[in-house]
Amino acid sequence: MKHLKFRLSLMNFLEFAVWGAYLTCMGNYLGVAGLGDKISWFYAIQGIVSIFMPTLMGVVADKYIQPQRLLGLCHLLAGGFMLGCWWLGSQSGFGQELPDKSLFIALYTLSVAFYMPTIALANTTAFSILKKNGLDTVKDFPPIRVLGTVGFILTMWFVNCAVWEDGSFALTLADNAHKFQYTYMQFFVSGLLSMVLFLYCLTLPECKIEKKEQQVSLAETLGFNAFKLFKRRQMALFFIFSALLGMCLQVTNGYAGPFITSFKGSADAAVASSFAANNATLLTSISQISEALCILMIPFFLKRYGIKVVMLMSMFAWVFRFGFFGIGNPAMPGVIMFILSCIVYGVAFDFFNVSGGIFVDQECESSVKASAQGLFMMMTNGVGATVGTLVAGEIVNYYCQWNNGYLLGDWTTCWFIFATFALVVGVSFALVFHPEKKS
Repeated sequence: MKHLKFRLSLMNFLEFAVWGAYLTCMGNYLGVAGLGDKISWFYAIQGIVSIFMPTLMGVVADKYIQPQRLLGLCHLLAGGFMLGCWWLGSQSGFGQELPDKSLFIALYTLSVAFYMPTIALANTTAFSILKKNGLDTVKDFPPIRVLGTVGFILTMWFVNCAVWEDGSFALTLADNAHKFQYTYMQFFVSGLLSMVLFLYCLTLPECKIEKKEQQVSLAETLGFNAFKLFKRRQMALFFIFSALLGMCLQVTNGYAGPFITSFKGSADAAVASSFAANNATLLTSISQISEALCILMIPFFLKRYGIKVVMLMSMFAWVFRFGFFGIGNPAMPGVIMFILSCIVYGVAFDFFNVSGGIFVDQECESSVKASAQGLFMMMTNGVGATVGTLVAGEIVNYYCQWNNGYLLGDWTTCWFIFATFALVVGVSFALVFHPEKKS
């Protein structure tokens, strides 16, 4: 059993290492590449494809292709297109605008379209293998999932410190224009890891598709029967608030890096030269460290307090996540606020995303589990993240402007607006969501 858990842990490690290579530092490169005003759209693209791709791939995994095999195929395609982004960026050189912005956006979109379904597919694969071997998903899945966060953190650290210059490679904490976090090399790291995971998926145990004797309707064949969950008030409210909370998910992924890096353009020398301002990706990795620790706390909180309290903790943690950013700065003592923001992120992200995946798995019939996980992904990373990221982009572009490679402006107002929204969602959820109690 330990060997099995290790294999699933390695799968999750690679799954999120792929994402960690660029998710939190892509905004810095886009500013250099002449796409700074389009940051919100790059993160919204992840949401747009999540509206239909996870559900579609969930249907395929439920009906036609075993989920672990489909997981590998999606990574093969996602990695190939991501390497295309790297190649296109390399044609312009370090610190230069992209020669063909439209093609870059197209390649990125295709890569993300095949990556986003893999998050739900990885969950489905892990749940299926664990249950097949008589293991408890609530108890055994979080320690496996935590390795995904470790993978995310390690690639963040690598990209933050890695430098490629004049054909030589080095790792450094010093400021350098050719650090991976400011260049197209982050896409190379992501694409390469996707290829490794594709090969690894070929070795995973089988997750046999459940065959049905009776005839099924067209809606069931297409996976639309997962939407019947909306007939249950509890599940309908769960998915609606999934979308509302999903509006917070990509805001700091898209803008925390440019926000912290913007202090390098400060007139205050102590702030501009601070360690945090020059290592934004490394600082924000504290968020993922907190996430790794919080995952391990989920079984205790779920069993003791239930899904409602756990989700409420997540929602109010988002209030503090944004609020601490609004009152902090990279120099002492302001950097403490940044650190606190990163610490509460673990609760904000995990106590909803991971617990939500477990909740969906427990509430759904086995025949629609993959489709239901895809539906959950659609509501959070699809509808919610798309709307939230685009609105956040409009707010940031209204209060801040790019100047000499830095996104400068009234960031405090932006963060307080985001915090107010999270507070309203949390209070509303507390008043209307009343899940069924189970032993």
